[in-house]
Amino acid sequence: MSTTLSLCRCGGRMNKAAVGGGGGGGGPTAAAAVAAAQKQKTLLQRVDADVSNLVDNFSHLVNLARVNDPPVRNSQEAFQMEIRAARMVQAAESLRNLVSELKQTAIFSGFGSLNDNVDRQVAEFNRLEEGSERLLEKVGEQAAANLKELEAQYYSSVLRSSQGDDG
Repeated sequence: MSTTLSLCRCGGRMNKAAVGGGGGGGGPTAAAAVAAAQKQKTLLQRVDADVSNLVDNFSHLVNLARVNDPPVRNSQEAFQMEIRAARMVQAAESLRNLVSELKQTAIFSGFGSLNDNVDRQVAEFNRLEEGSERLLEKVGEQAAANLKELEAQYYSSVLRSSQGDDG
C-alpha cells in the first residue's frame, strides 16, 4: 500500500512542477510526459495480469467443481479450489487497489488541470479587461470631442445670441 501512495504523491508533485514550472509552454515537461506514459503502461500491464489471473483461476475452479467418487480425490480438489479462490481474491484485491490508485491519480491530476484552467481563464479575463479599458478610453475621448463640438455650436448659435440679447 505504501508503494501505491508514494506513486500517487510522486504523480501529484510532477503535475505541480509542470504547472508551476514557469515555462512558456504551460504544459507538462517532457520528463513528466515520459513518466506519465510509463506509469500508464505499468498500470495497463497490471490490469491485464490481474484480469488474466482472475479468469484463469475461475476456469480452474469451474473445472475442479466436478464431484468425483473417491473421497481422497475430492479433498484434494477442495484444497485446490481453496487455493484458486484465494488467488482470485488476491487478484481482485489487486484490481481494487489499482482502481483506488487510479482515483487518487485522477484527483491529483485533476488539481493540475484545474490550475491550468484557472490560469487560462485569468489570462482571458485580463485580456478582456485590457480590451474593455481601451474601448472605454475611446468612448470617453469621443464623448469629450462631441461635447466640445456641441458646446462650440451652442455658443456660436443664433439661438444663444438671441437669448443673450433678451436677458
